[in-house]
Amino acid sequence: MSLKHRYDFVLLFDVKDGNPNGDPDAGNLPRLDAETGKGLVTDVCLKRKVRNFVAMVFDGEQDEAFKEKLGDKKRHEIYVREKAVLNNQHKRAYVAHELTPEEKKLPKDAQKAREVIGWMCANFFDIRTFGAVMSTEINCGQVRGPVQMTFARSVDPVVTSEHSITRMAVTNEKDLEKERTMGRKFTIPYGLYRSHGFISAHLARQTGFDEADLELFFKAIEQMFEHDRSAARGEMSTRGLYVFKHDSELGNAPAHALFDRLTVERQGDEVARDFGAYSVLFDGQLVAVGEHAIEGQPNVKLIRIC
Repeated sequence: MSLKHRYDFVLLFDVKDGNPNGDPDAGNLPRLDAETGKGLVTDVCLKRKVRNFVAMVFDGEQDEAFKEKLGDKKRHEIYVREKAVLNNQHKRAYVAHELTPEEKKLPKDAQKAREVIGWMCANFFDIRTFGAVMSTEINCGQVRGPVQMTFARSVDPVVTSEHSITRMAVTNEKDLEKERTMGRKFTIPYGLYRSHGFISAHLARQTGFDEADLELFFKAIEQMFEHDRSAARGEMSTRGLYVFKHDSELGNAPAHALFDRLTVERQGDEVARDFGAYSVLFDGQLVAVGEHAIEGQPNVKLIRIC
């Protein structure tokens, strides 16, 4: 079933003694806003974790009941994944419709072009969700996805800690007598991050993103860090997913007006080292689990809180 409502959401997640999103242009240091000292995590990083979660669920044996609920496995392939050859993925759409691709061009027939693009949307969850630019040598067009996310920014400035590490083993026998390899590791002692997201019912209709996809996306957001553990990332957890459901496809309130009413406040003056140092408030009141009608916006509800 296609979406009948616009959604906006706030995602809160934290990191403890880890690097949530290293910058390869800065020696893998945690990303920072140079002027404010607040930490940053890119939207690309967050989308990668959603993709990895969906791939895990539908490539492996995990959560069979959830897979059965969502239906055909072919709808949940991942387009942007490790070692994927994009032209080969595009060629599959042409083969499915018995078409011969013309280099760097979509089919001249508009209906056939729509069929090629539609096949990509129907088979790849991340194209259907986030969109994609598929205008390579084998051209499958461009798709604007209904789900968009912002960079995540830490609530407070973060401090980067640098740690020296050593490796006891050596790569080659000739290095046995040399001093052990030294290295560097960067972590943030603690940071609470906030990202905003937007889900368009209009664009969802164009890509085929439906209610089942929406449920899978929210499940991925809630659980993505639980299946992405590594020593480099320390402890990362989703601390809150606050979803605003509008009563129409176009929406009943500006997203920024809703986001401004959800605030995260520090408790006390001690240095924050866990989520307990913060309170999440909506219109100045602690947010409780459950569905809330929003005063002043009768056609918008806060529907999902984790």
